[in-house]
Amino acid sequence: MAKSALVVVDMLSLYEHPEAELLLPSVREALPGIRTALERARQADVPVVYVNDNFGQWRSHHGELLESALAGPHGDLVEPIKPDEHALFVLKARHSIFYETPLAYLLGTLGVGRLVLCGQVTEQCILYSALDAHIRHLDVTVARDAVAHIHPDLARAALRMMEINMGAEIRPVADIDFHAPAAREGQ
Repeated sequence: MAKSALVVVDMLSLYEHPEAELLLPSVREALPGIRTALERARQADVPVVYVNDNFGQWRSHHGELLESALAGPHGDLVEPIKPDEHALFVLKARHSIFYETPLAYLLGTLGVGRLVLCGQVTEQCILYSALDAHIRHLDVTVARDAVAHIHPDLARAALRMMEINMGAEIRPVADIDFHAPAAREGQ
């Protein structure tokens, strides 16, 4: 049986980009959902994979990114959701969690057939990652209350596109069953 993995997208951030001020209120709103998703995934003993932008720091590794984010001006947004000792980590350079990363290989070795996505930004990295998961024949669930956006209208449209065009489940964290089999198994 293919299993689920929780993928935390781009949450180790300094928030030093042009649209950060628009994003920050939504991150604060999504933070409790992300914490709950992490707690539930860890309790269910499913893989937790942090996939994070490297911000062009090609000599850095995930530990350095985490330290910088924790020490940055918004470390309070990182501390409650920082990776534990069991978390897996993949660096990315562009919007999709799959673009030029080893994530597909990692998921394959873990037997993962379903991704539960949380993090930021709904209308960018979450949307593109859901599409790339879909074309790789992976099931996608987006934790509606655990994703942050810059533009609310685009985020609503992105969630609708993921649901209608990609067959993604869009549901609150409380309704996500991490042990549910991948939908494609029964097809």
